This record gives sequence, structure tokens and C-alpha cells, in this order.
Amino acid sequence: MAMLSASPALADVPTDTGYRGVWYSIGQANDFGPKYSGGLGTYTAKHCPMAIYSEAADKTFFVWGGSEADNPRRLRLMVAYYDHETGEVCRPRIVRDFAQHPTSDAHANPSIALDAAGHVYVFAATRHRVPGRIFRGTRPHSLDEFEEIDPGYIAYPQPWHVPDRGFLLLHTVYQQNKRNLYWMTSDDGKTWATGGHLVAHGHYQISTAAGGVVMTAWNDHPRGNVNARTNLHFAMTKDRGQSWTNSEGKVLDLPIRGGDQTAQVRRYLDEDRLVYLKDINLDEAGRPIILYITSADSAAGPQDPPRQWTVAHWTGQAWRFNEIAPAHHNYDVGSIYCESDGSWRLIAPTHQGPQPWATGGEVAMWTSEDQGRNWRLVRQLTRGSEYNHGYVRRPHNAHEDFYAFWCDGDGLNVSPSRLYFCDRAGNVFRLPEDMKGQNHAKPEPVQPKLSEGR
Repeated sequence: MAMLSASPALADVPTDTGYRGVWYSIGQANDFGPKYSGGLGTYTAKHCPMAIYSEAADKTFFVWGGSEADNPRRLRLMVAYYDHETGEVCRPRIVRDFAQHPTSDAHANPSIALDAAGHVYVFAATRHRVPGRIFRGTRPHSLDEFEEIDPGYIAYPQPWHVPDRGFLLLHTVYQQNKRNLYWMTSDDGKTWATGGHLVAHGHYQISTAAGGVVMTAWNDHPRGNVNARTNLHFAMTKDRGQSWTNSEGKVLDLPIRGGDQTAQVRRYLDEDRLVYLKDINLDEAGRPIILYITSADSAAGPQDPPRQWTVAHWTGQAWRFNEIAPAHHNYDVGSIYCESDGSWRLIAPTHQGPQPWATGGEVAMWTSEDQGRNWRLVRQLTRGSEYNHGYVRRPHNAHEDFYAFWCDGDGLNVSPSRLYFCDRAGNVFRLPEDMKGQNHAKPEPVQPKLSEGR
């Protein structure tokens, strides 16, 4: 396998004046607007994780696609932390400013990881002319200095640190206009080995890790058509990619191809349903829970039959499927949680926002006491917003004080984009757009009229 090493350290990582997200649109509009657009600083669901809690530092480190103060379409890759002891955020750092390749494309957004010693890693995604990079903090739990690594092609990077083993980086490579799923490994975070080919011929994936296990789920793109994405698949590895199995423990032959159904969870192609992946987590027994939206159409707007928020759960004997609530947009993104008492929680933009039928909406919290069979709306977290809220992301090893984070933005027109987070109870906070020269600042509480029930 090819080996890639780190270059000399980058000193004096610049700070920004505050917390802002990038505004981006993919275009491809119809009467209801673009296929997706808005404040996409925490886009995509396939960049994960975008936040991670460190118990040793008592901080949640997070990354996002930021923007210049006077230009919400000028992408910057940002990293910061929330200090749980003080309740403050630091002045955000600009890890990458795209001086050579200015862009608004949020596909270049980053993901994040920590190694056992606490070094912070920012994985900058490959996108068209924009090359992928890994930025490794030179000191544990510090954002002051990074060294830069050229890992090659890493679209949609999903890095996971496996205890006592090192990193497993899941990523995508575009080949002949089709997406192929690969992985890379590193023992020390500086030198990376390339070459593992997981899935061939056009897919998106989401993944998670717990202990020494990494799990991933993906869909199909029939004939390479991203707008026809369908079906649901699952695989896991307990040995950092040396072998992969399905949910039943059967070893999979790699790369997995379209005709191979050994990793298939459900064949939605036969049901004329599209599949949009959102999150994957584990239940209290370590079994996968996959969150996704099923849809009848790739375009924005109302549909018949409607879109549905859906969970697939491996019970140990079979996959069980349950619908949570209707969805308003294919690119609405939320996160699934399994609590210590065994209950499940969904935090997502499940309610229509101020830009109806556009990406995102108003964020709500749902819970299930019976492993996803039935769901109850606990409360609506945002209400009467100026812009749609979208791409609600779950930190890895989430702390209850920084339980989910996301951005807002006009779903139809270029606008500013602000960053938010909520705690486990559903209290929402907005991160400061202007730090006013401060190195640390407290987030601003957002106090909507909370509603119980629907």
C-alpha cells in the first residue's frame, strides 16, 4: 500500500471574528426551489463526525464550513471547541482558507477526530479542484498549530480512531463518474496506508464507531444515477478493515458490488422508494440503528406518497423498520441517540420552517421508549425562525451540554448563516457571530415558546 507522510508544521493558525456558516446551493431547481440549498456549514451527513467530546479535556471539539464576515458564499474550514467547565467557546480558528481555489462548495467541508493522546485532526474533503488534506494538531487538545498531510483523494471523509490500533478513515473516490467506497489506515496519524476497496459502483455511506468496532451503511446509485439512490446496506469491521462482515457476522467478499446482496438490509428499489441516509448509531447492546428518509422523488416539493423519517434496527435476529414522522425535504438531516436508560431520541428539522419545502425547517426532539416502534414529539426546539435550520449533527461521544449542533440559513436565497447547539434537555444556544475582540465567549440562549406534543 502507498504511504503518505506529514509535511512541516503550520504555525500561527489564524483566528476568525466569530461563528458563521457557509451558504451553498447545488442548483437543479424546480418550482419549489433548488434540489438543496441554504446554510450548509454542517453539511453533508457523509462528513462525520463533525464534533467529538474529549473527556480528558472536558471540551467538545467541532468543525464546520464557515464563511467570511461579508461574504456567506466564501468557504473557510473552521475548528473550535466548547469548554464544558466554563460554558464558553473559544475564538474559532481558520484551518483552511482556499486561497488557491476559492469556493462556496460545502462538499469541501471538514470532519474531525482525536487520537489517544488528544491531538486534534481536521480532515478537509476532496472536491473537484480542491485537494483533500489532513491537519494534525501538534499538541494534545490544542488548536494553535497544525501540521499538514496530503492523504490523496478523500471525498466525504469519515475518520474513526480505534483504541490501541490507530485510525480507520472511510472515504469516497470518484471513478468514471461513479462513487466508490474505500478506506485508509494509520497507526500514528502521520503516515497513512491506502488501498482498501469496500464498495464498488456508486454509493453514499454513513458510519460510526464504538470500542474496536466500526459500522457503515450505504445506498445504491443504479447505473450511477445519484438522483435514483435507493436500497440500504450495512457492514462492520472489528479489526480495522482487515475483514468486514454483515449484521449476521458473515464475512463479505470485497469490493461489494451491485449484484451482491449479502450486505443488503432492504431492497427499496422494488418499492420505488429512494433512500437518503442521515445517521447511524448503536443501541444499548451495540446493535446498529440506521436513520434515513425514504422518498418518491429526488426534487423538492410536496409528494404523494410523502417522504418519511425511518429507522432500521438490527435486533440480533432480523432488521426491523419503523417510520417516525413525515419529512418535508430529502436533504433534511437529523441525528439519532440511544440513551443510557435504553430510550431513543431524534433531534431533527421535522417541522416546516419559514422557507417551506426548502432544505431544513424548525428543529424538534422526539423520543421512543420501545426501540423505535413508536415515537412521541417531546418539544419543538426552534419556532418562528427567520431562516430554516438544517443538518443537525450528533457529536461523537456526545456530552449532554453540547448534544447536537447545526446551522441556519435562508433555504431559497443567499443569506447569513448562524451556528447553534442544544443540550440534552432541548435548550438551544446560538454561537457568537462577533467575538468583539474576546478570546472566549458564552453562547447566547435562544428561548422559543416550547410546545409539548404536536
